[in-house]
Amino acid sequence: MKKSVAIITARGGSKRIPRKNIKSFSGKPIICYSIEAAKASGIFDTIMVSTDDNEIAEVARQAGAEIPFLRSAATSNDFATTAEVLIEVLNQFKEAGEEFQYGCCIYPTAPFVTSEKLIRAFDLLLKNKADSVIPVTRFSFPIWRSFKMDEGKLAYNWPENALRRSQDLPASFHDCGQFYFFDTEKFLASKSLVTTATYAIEVPESEVQDIDNEDDWKIAEIKYSFLQNK
Repeated sequence: MKKSVAIITARGGSKRIPRKNIKSFSGKPIICYSIEAAKASGIFDTIMVSTDDNEIAEVARQAGAEIPFLRSAATSNDFATTAEVLIEVLNQFKEAGEEFQYGCCIYPTAPFVTSEKLIRAFDLLLKNKADSVIPVTRFSFPIWRSFKMDEGKLAYNWPENALRRSQDLPASFHDCGQFYFFDTEKFLASKSLVTTATYAIEVPESEVQDIDNEDDWKIAEIKYSFLQNK
């Protein structure tokens, strides 16, 4: 059994940002950042890209990733979950006679992933014998004081917190949407990347950006440039 595999999930279909996974980001295809971070970490026996798209496959190969098999139609639609993609990949490897003790799913549009973050997450996974480790960032304002709207009418989600000072409320976090490190045996048993034995590394908000539309893309490039020149 090999120690670890990086699985970069990059299907061809992208409606809001056409060809999103290989679109140029600050001078090179955005998927290259994920591949380069995985390579620089020195953690992985295999770095592969799961894709249904030949053009993405070629860009990934040129960046140093492997494409041992193409993704099936069943996991290439808009409704396939990340877990389903990972299960398919791990099963395909098993059928080819390869198994891994640890896996890391890295998203292809995650230019803020670094080798240092991957190493931190892997160390934490091993230290705690965790099911998984994911990067998270704090909500900039406590969600406990958040509102909901119904036909334009505003109301607190948690009225009991209306008069509490924000600094007295617990911090809340959300997934950075960058990568998930996991124990493959535990993942295949639970079929979930977040369990009761999931740990986290905290990432500053300046290194996090969802990229779902063109405005997000521009903001991400601004943040990336800022960090490079910091």
